[in-house]
Amino acid sequence: MLSNAALTARYYQTKAPYSPQQDAAGYEAPPAGYAPVYTQLVARHGSRGLSSMKYDMAVYNMWKKAQEDGALTALGAKLGPDVLKIMKANFLLGYGVPGISKPGYGNETQVGINEHKQLAARMLLRQPAFWKQIGETASTAPRKIVSVTSGVDRAVDSGTFFVESLKTAQPALAPLITYPAAAGPFPDNAPAVSQPNGTNRFLLYFHKLDKTTDLVTNTTNPLYRTYQASQEYQAFKNDQDLADKQSGLFKTPEAKAAGRAVLERLFTKAFIDKIENGSYKFSNAGSSTFSSDDGGFTSTLTGDGKTKIESLADAGSMMYELYVISPAMRAEANVDFSAYMPLDQAKQFASLNDASDFYDKGPGMTEKGDITYKMSQILVDDLFAEVDAINKGDLSHAAKLRFTHAEIIIPLASRLGLKNVFQQLPKALTYSYQNNPWRGEYVSPMAANLQWDVFKNASGNLIVKMLYNEKETDFMAACDNAKISSSSHFYDYAKLKACYGYAALN
Repeated sequence: MLSNAALTARYYQTKAPYSPQQDAAGYEAPPAGYAPVYTQLVARHGSRGLSSMKYDMAVYNMWKKAQEDGALTALGAKLGPDVLKIMKANFLLGYGVPGISKPGYGNETQVGINEHKQLAARMLLRQPAFWKQIGETASTAPRKIVSVTSGVDRAVDSGTFFVESLKTAQPALAPLITYPAAAGPFPDNAPAVSQPNGTNRFLLYFHKLDKTTDLVTNTTNPLYRTYQASQEYQAFKNDQDLADKQSGLFKTPEAKAAGRAVLERLFTKAFIDKIENGSYKFSNAGSSTFSSDDGGFTSTLTGDGKTKIESLADAGSMMYELYVISPAMRAEANVDFSAYMPLDQAKQFASLNDASDFYDKGPGMTEKGDITYKMSQILVDDLFAEVDAINKGDLSHAAKLRFTHAEIIIPLASRLGLKNVFQQLPKALTYSYQNNPWRGEYVSPMAANLQWDVFKNASGNLIVKMLYNEKETDFMAACDNAKISSSSHFYDYAKLKACYGYAALN
């Protein structure tokens, strides 16, 4: 079985299973006199199954027609049964797994669960003396470990598995875990929608704030800015320039050729030609039912018909969607889709997906300004506010853990201006691997995470080091003068804060 590190070399884009990008043994040590005083995390949920019955049903419907036509190659004959394995695994995903309340599409897989358990374990191992002290003083001088999520199942579950891993490794931390009250009450023009403690949609789901649950009309409310930025971003999702960029990606000769190359391994030329000339079209319409092996759970779902195969590029891209999800489902489906997706075509479709994400989640077009990442300012503010508290002598928090989604991690990375992450393109150019370093598998693989470790000396001076996917990572280049030395990954906090446009420290 391939390691997660090897899997990321197979063009799985933002569905790449997580692998730490640096061995902790190689981390730069803090300068003499500095000791860890605080840490904080923002993490994407772990590897998951498909979000809904879309690509799988569309591909299966295409395969069934090819079977009826006698148009399958020897390899193509294997595709249908493998798609059914993927479908069954998604229908039943999470059934019988402690911590998963509602089985089905969108849940974390065993790979994803382990990603967060192991991430938590490595957090403890990175600073063992710090965590030992936090545990030993839990009854005499308790410091909170604050946990918040977007409120969406897979992010909530990631938080649960992460925290349980902390408690298993170091039981003394258990009473320190706290879940703050949800922001609110919202919406502010109707009865409040109750949300569980530990939920913060404004902080960790800002791309989809909704008037039915999150409406903020009071301009003096600190959350008003985030709500408005969310509405502006959601309106941008219907922007004509964005639509033109994204739709155009799959209409190129290269996309068509990649689709044909994938299909030629599976179907006869006559069948493929009928897709190309429009005689054959497929969608995710139809119903399926699957039951668990023990008969304890049955699920029936009906596709909405909105996911369509109307071109060779469409067909290839949907095959790619099954290809990229299969590594996350190794335990549940045990299907290797690499036979159906050669690396050259995987790279082609990864580049198209990266382009699409670049435009609607990433840096995007220069002419659109900060529309794709302005809403992440609340999260940047929260990161700095936590360190500010430490600087002011408030040690009530030992750590803050946040669990969220790719749609949050990606704009956060843009807002922070990270190298090879924030490089916009003018509308006249179209993103490609040749003209931009942005890559989904780097910016937001499954369980992507950003961590800030904070250190303090006897004089009270704070320094900060950032880990991005557990690799020591520089802040934006403009902040290099905040480094404690030109080759260091540690930053003087006062200078770093000023560099990001905040007022000088008190």
